[in-house]
Amino acid sequence: MPLATTQRTGLVDQVIAQLRATVQQGEWPIGTRIPTEPELAATLGVGRNTIREAVRALSHSGLLEVRQGDGTYVRATSEVSGAIRRLCGAELREVLQVRRMLEVEGARLAATGRTDVELARLRELHDERDAAQREARFDDFVRVDAEFHLTVVACAHNTLLTELYRGLTEAVTASVAATTHAELGPAEHIQHRGILSAIADRDPVRAAAEAAEFLDELLAGLEG
Repeated sequence: MPLATTQRTGLVDQVIAQLRATVQQGEWPIGTRIPTEPELAATLGVGRNTIREAVRALSHSGLLEVRQGDGTYVRATSEVSGAIRRLCGAELREVLQVRRMLEVEGARLAATGRTDVELARLRELHDERDAAQREARFDDFVRVDAEFHLTVVACAHNTLLTELYRGLTEAVTASVAATTHAELGPAEHIQHRGILSAIADRDPVRAAAEAAEFLDELLAGLEG
């Protein structure tokens, strides 16, 4: 087991990083029951509460699954794949519906509220997103796409709207992952050039329509 004794600073984060690495390196395959709290605490040289917090965090992110009375099992090899396993069917539809409500209004307000600096950042993120798409870098695509949408909403300069959306960050990222094909690369028909162009042109009607269109397309895909 490639676990090393941790230092005494940031213990929970260090344990999370080591457990995640152990999973990602295949030492604990999917479906494997990981060592018990006392075993991990002894191996890492930390208290059981630290182990419990780290396991809880990784369970929340989808890597691990705590089965009461049975133990903790490896559920996925990354947070992204864990999100895909968690988010599907009716739950995914609900997330996309809420995203539509917030993102359409966010895009509309961003078209008139964005600054030149914010527009430049949106263009950077859009280019990063397209590059990850072309190169089929799944994890990078999911991360940058979610950041692009958050930045669009932030450009609305409505603090409450932005905080509401920020509170959905995990669900938004999971929905991006769940609607993207990991094996084949991101679906090429979902583009954001129209949203970016409308915001650049300060056209709120078109920006809202572009935001609604791609989310409606995702929702329609669930019906299929």
